[in-house]
Amino acid sequence: MPTATASPAQRKVPRPRADAVRNRERIVTAAREMFVEHGPDVPLDEIARRAGVGNATVYRNFPDREALVREVVCSVMDRTAEAAEAALTETGDAFAALEHFVHASADERLSALCPMMSDGFDRHHPDLEASRERVEQLIEEVMGRAKAAGQLRPDVGVGDLMIVVAQLSRPPAGTDCVRGDRFVHRHLQLFLDGLRAPARSVLPGTAVTIEELRSP
Repeated sequence: MPTATASPAQRKVPRPRADAVRNRERIVTAAREMFVEHGPDVPLDEIARRAGVGNATVYRNFPDREALVREVVCSVMDRTAEAAEAALTETGDAFAALEHFVHASADERLSALCPMMSDGFDRHHPDLEASRERVEQLIEEVMGRAKAAGQLRPDVGVGDLMIVVAQLSRPPAGTDCVRGDRFVHRHLQLFLDGLRAPARSVLPGTAVTIEELRSP
């Protein structure tokens, strides 16, 4: 007896309209910029205004502030992961690939968004966990390649890199991202030069691990 198959109408999965996708992307981009510039309490109607959409469009895509924050953070982590993947495809100088990744990840301003994930925010949401684990694994691979090539000092860990990038890429209070770029990449390069092997000094303590960063 032949197996019944679904009709074309049953198989068809509706796709979001192109304008709806663009609106969602505009909202996430505007929210990222305003969260970085003004903090987590920026009014959603201000985000809608910068995105060029109505308030109803924001709430149709994101039912509450937490959903919007989560989407912004996941989006930034995914873009950071893509920068790491791009670094892993580079051939030749492994340390140069690490440098490219560090500068690209700093531009994402993830550090400015991290403080928003507190005070009741679900930091263990499956989407966040998946994005975070992907980023951490890729950073380990980028650093591992540079260590294997003898270009990265062996006494630093992924946590060391993430902490410094977070600290240096967070704009000081009252300073917007564009003006902050004047010194962010300059100081990052100073830090990267200190990561080169052979090391010129012995670091106090031990390499910072991902587990230490996650511990309360």
